[in-house]
Amino acid sequence: MEGKNFLRYIFFLMSIILLLIFTFLNLPSPLPNTSHLFNCTTYNSPWCNSKRSLFLQQPKLTKNHYADFPNHPLDPLTIDEIQKVKKIVNSIKEFSKNGYVLHSVVLEEPEKEVVLSWRKGRQLPPRKASVVARALDIVHVLTVDIETGRVTRRQTGGNSGYPMMTIEDMVTATNAPLANADFNRTIVQRGVDLADLACLPISPGWYGKVEEKRRVIKVQCYIMKDTINFYMRPIEGLTVLLDLDTQQVIQIIDEGKNIPIAKATNTEYRFSSTQKNTQKINLLKPISIEQPNGPSFTIENNHLVKWANWEFHLKPDPRAGMVISQVMVQDPDTGKMRNVMYKGFTSELFVPYMDPSDAWYFKTYMDAGEYGFGLQAMPLEPLNDCPRNAYYMDGVFVAADGTPYVRSNMVCVFESYAGDIGWRHAESPITGLPIREVRPKVTLVVRMAASVANYDYIVDWEFQTDGLIRAKVGLSGILMVKGSPYVNMNQVNQNEYLYGTLLSENIIGVIHDHYVTFHLDMDIDGPSNNSFVKVNLQKEMTSPGESPRKSYLKAVRNVAKTEKDSQIKLKLYDPSEFHVINSNKKSRVGNPTGYKVVPGGTAASLLDHGDPPQKRGAFTNNQIWVTPYNESEQWAAGLFVYQSQGDDTLAVWSDRDRPIENEDIVVWYTLGFHHIPCQEDFPIMPTVSSSFEIKPVNFFESNPILNIPPNSPKDLPICKAAASA
Repeated sequence: MEGKNFLRYIFFLMSIILLLIFTFLNLPSPLPNTSHLFNCTTYNSPWCNSKRSLFLQQPKLTKNHYADFPNHPLDPLTIDEIQKVKKIVNSIKEFSKNGYVLHSVVLEEPEKEVVLSWRKGRQLPPRKASVVARALDIVHVLTVDIETGRVTRRQTGGNSGYPMMTIEDMVTATNAPLANADFNRTIVQRGVDLADLACLPISPGWYGKVEEKRRVIKVQCYIMKDTINFYMRPIEGLTVLLDLDTQQVIQIIDEGKNIPIAKATNTEYRFSSTQKNTQKINLLKPISIEQPNGPSFTIENNHLVKWANWEFHLKPDPRAGMVISQVMVQDPDTGKMRNVMYKGFTSELFVPYMDPSDAWYFKTYMDAGEYGFGLQAMPLEPLNDCPRNAYYMDGVFVAADGTPYVRSNMVCVFESYAGDIGWRHAESPITGLPIREVRPKVTLVVRMAASVANYDYIVDWEFQTDGLIRAKVGLSGILMVKGSPYVNMNQVNQNEYLYGTLLSENIIGVIHDHYVTFHLDMDIDGPSNNSFVKVNLQKEMTSPGESPRKSYLKAVRNVAKTEKDSQIKLKLYDPSEFHVINSNKKSRVGNPTGYKVVPGGTAASLLDHGDPPQKRGAFTNNQIWVTPYNESEQWAAGLFVYQSQGDDTLAVWSDRDRPIENEDIVVWYTLGFHHIPCQEDFPIMPTVSSSFEIKPVNFFESNPILNIPPNSPKDLPICKAAASA
C-alpha cells in the first residue's frame, strides 16, 4: 500500500498546489466548499484516501512569507495584499450574494513609463491587483486598488473563451465521473477495479456547438495497479464529456472495448524501484562544482538579481511560470547599466497530437492559457534539478476562493560552468609567437520546471558575461500513449497507420508537436526608437573578369515598416539575421546599437490553417513576429484561451499591420519540436532540449569580456579524489 500511496501522491501533484496551506501561516483552507471531494466513503477508493491524507499534510516552509512586503514596482503580490484583495472582492454585492470563483489574481503592473522612471528609495507606485473572476457564469476582469480598497476597472464580455482552469476545476473534474453509475458500470465491464482508477482532466479545445455556451472538459482514465507509471496503462477509447461547472456527465464514449490494457511490466522509473528489479548501474562517479567563496550573484529584496555585469527583476507567475523584467547589462567602457529587454516570459505552449480519432482529436493543449504553466510548476529538487549554491525562490499564488498559498522552491538561480570557453586564441608555431590566451565561460541560469500531467518542461534563462541571453526549453517526463491490440510490429497490416510508434506491448506513442512562444519586449538602449531589421544574405554573382570567384554573399538590410513586414518563416536556404536596433544610438564608428534573435533548432507547424486547433494556435504560423508594445497583448493565444475560437491571438493582432519602425516593439519567438516517439522514450523520456539566443550586435564597442582574467590554480580549490579501485 505504501507504493500505491506514493503513486497517488504523484498523480495529485497538481492538486497539492491548492493544498499547501501551511500551519504556521494559520490560513483557512482554500477548499471551504469542497469537502465532498475527500468523502472517501462515497468513492471507496484508496486513491481518494490518499488524496485525503495529502490534504491533511502540512509541508514545511523555509521562509515565512507573511513578512514579505513589496520593494519594487514589479514585485508580485504579497500574502497581506492578496488577503486585502479577497476582502475587497468579497464586498462586491453580486459576488457576495451569488458566490464567485477567482481564476487569476496577480499584480497589475504599473504603466511601463512609470516603472522605468522609478528609482530605488522612492515611493512605490500604487499597488493594484488584476483579478479574473467568474460569477453567475459571467467572466469579470477587475482592477483592484489595494490601497484605496476600490474596484477601479470592471469589464465583462469580449472575445470567445474562458479563463484558465483553477486547480479546483482540475481536481473536481477527475473525481466527478465516479459519481455516475453508467461510468462506474463501464469501468467494471472493462475488468478494472474502481480502486485502481486514475483520471486526467483534458481540455477540449474548440470544435463547434458542443463546446459553446458552457465550460466542458473531457476526462480519460488509466489503471494504477502494479505501477506508479499509470500513464502507460490507458483505458483506451473511453472518454467522458463533463460539464465543468455542474460536474454532470454529458456523454460517455466507449469505443475501445476490444483493446487490451497494457501490462505494468517495465513501466517503473523510480530509482528505489528500478534498482530492486535490475542490476545497479554506476556509469559515473559523483561530480560537483564547488564555490569555496560562495556564488557571485546576489538577490536583493527577494527579486532583484545582480550577477557579474547583469541586473534584472525576477518573479514567479501562475500563468507564465516566471517573468524576467528590466534586464540591463553593464557597459565595460562607461560602467553604466544599459537597457536590453523590459520583459521576457513564456507566453504560451501549444501541444497538438496527431491522431484524428474520437479519443484523440481534441488533444491540442494550451498549457499556459488552459492549465497555468506556473500553477503546474513543481518544487525543484536540490542537487538534481539545481546544483549546490543555488538560490531558491517561492511563488505565492491564489486559490479559487482568494486564499493565498505557497509553491515552494519554484524557481532556482545558479552559476553554471561546464568547461566551456568564453574566448581563446593560440598562435601557430610558424609565427614564432608563444601566445595561448583562453578565458573560461561561466553563466548564470534561472530555471523552473513544470509538470503538466505527464510532460515535464524545464525552462532556463541563461546569461553570459559577453552580453548574450539564451532561452532554453527541455522536454522530459512521460509520453501520452495510446492503447493498442498489437504486441509486435509483425502483427500490423502493411496498410494500417498507427499514428505513432509501437513502444512496448500494447502501447503506441502518438506523434505530436510542442510549440513554446516567448514574449520578448526588447528595449535596446530604451523603449523608444527601436526597429526590427531583417538582414538577408543573398547570393551575388561577380561580373565577367572581375574576380576568379563567381559568387559571394551580400548582406541586405531591410527595416520593417509595419507588422506584416516582420512575419518571419525561417528558411535554411534563405538565411537572414534578425536585429532589433535603436536607430538613435550609434557606436563609435556609426553602427546602430542592437541585439539579434538567433534561432536554434526549431520546428514549424504543418497543420492546415483552417484546422480548428491551428486557428487557436495561429501564433505558430510564423517563427518570429514583431508587434508594437501594447500592455494588453501579452498572451499569444489570447487572454481567455479555454475553449477559445482563435479570435484573440497574436496572428489577429499582427494582421492589423500597425507601424513598428522607431517604436517601442515586442518580438515574439516560437521554439518548436516535432516528436516522433521511439522506444528510448519508454517508460520515461531522456531530456531533449532546444534554445534560441538574444545576442548583442554592435551594442558594445568591442568584445565586452576582453579584460576578464583567466583561471589561476591559486583561485581554485583542489579537491582530493577518492582512491580509484
